[in-house]
Amino acid sequence: MNFDEINDRKGTYCTQWDYIEDRFGKSGLLPFSISDTDFKIPEPITKQLEKILEHQIFGYTRWNHDDFKGSIQGFFQRRFDCHIEKDWVVYSPSVIYSVSVLLRLLSQDNDTVLCFNPMYDAFFNVVEKNKRNLISCHLNNETFQIDFHDFENKIKDCQVLLLCSPHNPTGRVWTSEELQHIIKICQKYQVKIISDEIHMDVILTNRKHQPILKYLSQYNQLYLVSSSSKTMNTPGLGGSYAIIPNQEIKKQFLIQTKEKDFVNSANIMGMHACMVGYTQCDNYIDQLVDYIKGNMRYVETYLKENIPDFTFHIPESTYLAWIDVRKAPFSMDEIQKAFIEIGEVAIMDGKVYGDNGIGFLRMNCGCPRSKLEEGLKRMKKAMDALYQRKQR
Repeated sequence: MNFDEINDRKGTYCTQWDYIEDRFGKSGLLPFSISDTDFKIPEPITKQLEKILEHQIFGYTRWNHDDFKGSIQGFFQRRFDCHIEKDWVVYSPSVIYSVSVLLRLLSQDNDTVLCFNPMYDAFFNVVEKNKRNLISCHLNNETFQIDFHDFENKIKDCQVLLLCSPHNPTGRVWTSEELQHIIKICQKYQVKIISDEIHMDVILTNRKHQPILKYLSQYNQLYLVSSSSKTMNTPGLGGSYAIIPNQEIKKQFLIQTKEKDFVNSANIMGMHACMVGYTQCDNYIDQLVDYIKGNMRYVETYLKENIPDFTFHIPESTYLAWIDVRKAPFSMDEIQKAFIEIGEVAIMDGKVYGDNGIGFLRMNCGCPRSKLEEGLKRMKKAMDALYQRKQR
């Protein structure tokens, strides 16, 4: 796979490129915002989609078969040494849709849900719009460790922990010890755990991702949601899955999706992309991870040499750089204004991800190296202008 290849996404109704003005107020910016990548999908998926196109029939499509569920089962066993039963797997149009349904099944209106802060920004709405109360447990904003004393004090009054594993935006890969400690405390207070593991494939260190369902024998209130779309860059095709060992909750999930929300037919393209991605694309995943590691090393070196007030260390996972700008002698508003007006570059303000994200930037590094190089140059141009203005 040639991850250096430049792929022009403009004019394709692309959220990141064509609609950057919606979030940053100006068009034509070089975007490092929403978390899809600028890479082509794996060739085996392309070939499979071409076969579907040649067939020229796109009728109602079933997901409840061994090919779909078995591809997910085999992937978890092969990549993570995690056993799941095919019967636990259900189709869903998106990961956050699964979270939304599970929240309603596992809690009541006005119940409390805990998330680690900073957090994936969609978590705010999925909790609050479902009439649940959201409380935060702040990660240490230097090392992104969990304060387990604070965690236990807060989780005892909650009904659900909404976990992001690996963590977006910090890139933490929770250790087995951390996960077992989380589970032990949640079991103590009978708090259900929904684990969003969509970033599970992009692991940048020797630490292994541990799916939450590895610990099912320790606690039976564990639920996993994920998708192949983040890794394979296929979110536009639709489709994801939930893994629900609790058969009563699974039954209620299917009643909600099939009989209330009428999600009766899988997206044929997304379903095939998942099946092929999870059975034929391990080599693509390994190459992607190596390329992202190189991108992260480049960001780390460039910032250290050219914008030393920005602190960045390669994350343990994801293609999202979480950059600490708190040492810079400027407000975030000043930095963002300079990025947009001078550098013409779009980098996400960390406050989008919660009050514990204030003073950070989230930069999507899932792109060709040349785009990353240009983006960093634009950031430097903007910051140089701010420093020069300050010296006058």
